[in-house]
Amino acid sequence: MSENLDDSPQDDANAVDPKLLELLVCPLTKTRLVYDAKARELLSKAAGLAFPIRNGVPLMIEEAARKLTDADLRRL
Repeated sequence: MSENLDDSPQDDANAVDPKLLELLVCPLTKTRLVYDAKARELLSKAAGLAFPIRNGVPLMIEEAARKLTDADLRRL
């Protein structure tokens, strides 16, 4: 039986602590973030940015973030 790694759940090494997610806010606007587990990003509607999560660690700097698309904003 073969596994599709893209569809497998996150392993524990890459999982983000739920308690940490409750504490984090956007570093630019200090507003709440939305966790997108599938994309492994923290989304800031106010700043229009998505902060990536690498190896379970949120990269909360503007230089690492990508701009949210119109489709991203509609989902929020």
